Amino acid sequence: MKTIRLKPGKERSLQRRHPWIFEGAIAKGGGDSGETVRVESAEGQFLAWAAFSPQSRIRARVWSFDEKQRIDASFFIAACARSISARGRFYIESNGVRLVHGESDGLPGLIVDRYEDTLVAQFTSAGTERWKAVIADALLQATGLSRLYERSDASVRPLEGLAPATGWLRGQGPQELTIREHGWRLTLDIAEGHKTGFYLDQRDSRHHFFRTVQRLGLQRVLNCYCYTGGFTVAALAGGAGQVTSIDSSGPALERARAHVQLNGFDAARAEFLDADVNGSLRRFLAEGRRFDAIVLDPPKFAPTAAHAERAARAYKDINRLALQLLEPGGVLYTFSCSGGISADLFHKIVASAGADAGVDGYVLGRLAGAPDHPMTLEFPEGEYLKGLAVMRKPA
Repeated sequence: MKTIRLKPGKERSLQRRHPWIFEGAIAKGGGDSGETVRVESAEGQFLAWAAFSPQSRIRARVWSFDEKQRIDASFFIAACARSISARGRFYIESNGVRLVHGESDGLPGLIVDRYEDTLVAQFTSAGTERWKAVIADALLQATGLSRLYERSDASVRPLEGLAPATGWLRGQGPQELTIREHGWRLTLDIAEGHKTGFYLDQRDSRHHFFRTVQRLGLQRVLNCYCYTGGFTVAALAGGAGQVTSIDSSGPALERARAHVQLNGFDAARAEFLDADVNGSLRRFLAEGRRFDAIVLDPPKFAPTAAHAERAARAYKDINRLALQLLEPGGVLYTFSCSGGISADLFHKIVASAGADAGVDGYVLGRLAGAPDHPMTLEFPEGEYLKGLAVMRKPA
């Protein structure tokens, strides 16, 4: 068994059971890509079993902190079963479910979503790549399903020295699927859609928005970065009279438009714009348009903390414009999925945007990923999605 030994003092995060070992923490040792290595402190004390990644800044990801644990097929069978079993204890009103959420479920670099009777997996680390066949079989065994599609085309794979990989790993089936969510029907393409095909992490926020629109009788809704229209459907289901949805992807807008019809809403209540969000917000402001509710769900502006300053300016700008476009008493649902932006920093950015806009508001709630995208006590980085629901103070 190969060993890596850490520099003095670099064992502290592992003693807190954080699963990442960065390149600069290692004094000596190594292994092949994805190989299991023994991790020791500078004094030679056992710390963890980890998957080594010779090309990544995160040089090793921990599988287990138990010295007696063997990292073999039975380990992955048990880990997959444990993660999937946990979802039975979460409240999830959908047949689209995140079954494995990487480090939060003890399987660093593995993402698995279930869309009814089809699994879609992302293997984004050297360790999961090495054990891919075993993991694929373990997932099917734990779910009783027969189809698993691979979407290992995320931008992080090259950082691990891995080439993109997509296609059926187990079984065959349609790539176009339909799921249920809170009584709504939503479609996705597991081969071409973002991530594994759909953004399941916003499930609870979509329902929260639906309830708010319904309770307050909000009529004019603006959904920015709408993708395939999940928040558009939520607004229409809540009784909004007119929903304007903006995205720069034509195919995503076509699917959003189809979702309006699929759920039986009057197409005249929905307007779709293939346009730049920032420019559209400025144009609406110049035209004197106002909205009762606005959703800002932009793509990742800051993948790491190194990008935080630039991302903060971008978040502040769109939130300032949105707050100016809100009617008094209107509601802003604003999100960041950037790992480099903490929940506290995001709150400060939105507060600064309000100050620049001359707008104060009540924070109706902090929003986060759905429970099947968990953050754990030991891995706070699992909280990548954060949001605020803000009501502009009535005049």
